[in-house]
Amino acid sequence: MAKEESYDVVSDLISFLNASPTAFHAVDEAKKRLLIAGFVQLSEREVWNLESGKKYFFTRNYSTIVAFAIGQRYVAGNGFHLVGAHTDSPCLKLKPVSKVVKGGILEVGVQTYGGGLWHTWFDRDLTVAGRVIVREEKEGSVSYSHRLVRIEEPIMRIPTLAIHLDRGVNDGFKVNTQTHLLPILATSLKAELNKVSPENGSVESGKRSDGTQENDKTGTDNTKHHSLLLQLLTSKLGCKPDDICDFELQACDTQPSIVAGAAKEFIFSGRLDNLFMSFCSLKALIDATSSDSSLKEETGVRMVALFDHEECGSDSAQGAGSPVILNALSRITNSFSSDSKLFDKGIQRSFLVSADMAHALHPNYMDKHEENHQPRLHGGLVIKLNANQRYATNAVTSFIFREIASKHNLPVQDFVVRNDMPCGSTIGPILASGLGIRTVDVGAPQLSMHSIREMCAVDDVKYSYEHFKAFFQEFSHLDAKITVDI
Repeated sequence: MAKEESYDVVSDLISFLNASPTAFHAVDEAKKRLLIAGFVQLSEREVWNLESGKKYFFTRNYSTIVAFAIGQRYVAGNGFHLVGAHTDSPCLKLKPVSKVVKGGILEVGVQTYGGGLWHTWFDRDLTVAGRVIVREEKEGSVSYSHRLVRIEEPIMRIPTLAIHLDRGVNDGFKVNTQTHLLPILATSLKAELNKVSPENGSVESGKRSDGTQENDKTGTDNTKHHSLLLQLLTSKLGCKPDDICDFELQACDTQPSIVAGAAKEFIFSGRLDNLFMSFCSLKALIDATSSDSSLKEETGVRMVALFDHEECGSDSAQGAGSPVILNALSRITNSFSSDSKLFDKGIQRSFLVSADMAHALHPNYMDKHEENHQPRLHGGLVIKLNANQRYATNAVTSFIFREIASKHNLPVQDFVVRNDMPCGSTIGPILASGLGIRTVDVGAPQLSMHSIREMCAVDDVKYSYEHFKAFFQEFSHLDAKITVDI
């Protein structure tokens, strides 16, 4: 890849990150890119009429997205070549009743999502983003729309306690996530001055401007949330506070993702885990299917699946533990044949790249890595192995991924966790055990994983993108040469 092309990929990643403060926004951004690239949106509620040589995608809960391109030579029973990643990251999500007032200060009640480094959320300029269910009335007919919202400016902050009031803080900063991790929104005095006037719709009384109770029209109980917060949301949505029926919002850092470092070799950003892998896999699929001839000789189905809820175990209707991929693979197969036996055949010809960020060697904590397995920044994708199946990689799947890298002169690294440390996991073992699909676990190296502000290297962006793209282009040909269960 030329230097200018490499810069373009990095710049594109930065744009993707800055457009994706939440899983909902990440799916929305992915959807926009797929539509521009000629992918056709499907609905899981409808019958699918699929054709070979065509490209499709669907969303579930608007926080998981699955895209696929069917080879022109595909027949039912052929394999699926899948890269899986996730759209979610550790964060603070607003509670169902977020209104908290203490000491004349308006705070926002939040719950922790995933295993975040919560001390990094202190003294950051925060805002909120997510989705809102909005009640709409037109010509006497009521409907409910799903709307994404993002307040761009900083509106909240979690201040640390001054050292003068906690002299031992530098001996160990322990966060009580229930009492210490509440963002400050405003003072009661200033919030009262900014309250919406009655003629514009009450935000505290529980009554609408037309005099009816909000429960009469299934509106949200606005006493659950600060009126000032609701005002900010409605100004973005162009609706009245009483028209907000419910929402899923989270606190977000307002500092944008950037290319940084003295040599401009790093990316400083939130949510690199795992939007980095989501972006690279998505762009690889789009670019590997962009020309008229891309799918001409393809016998399989090239796919990307970006799941929600990986950070809390994947057990949801839209997580990797759900039937979402099983359903998709089955529906694709059945679109080309009614023979149910062909689905099982297709699974055994399939391959999953489970793509989730990896731990780069930290120069200040080098003893945390096993000495023979120390992934470096700029070192390319990391193949993760664990004898106890916390990662799903084996010798066959590792070889396939390495062979693709070798053919394209791409660097590859290895990682195993120290024997005296616990090992994390990914969607790899979940899908491998649930589907019976061959799987390799990989990820780009990064530092500060699960911090509000993470970092990685720019070279690993191009390596990851190129590796995934080569996987889509090369796998069918390579797999035909491999013999195992015969």
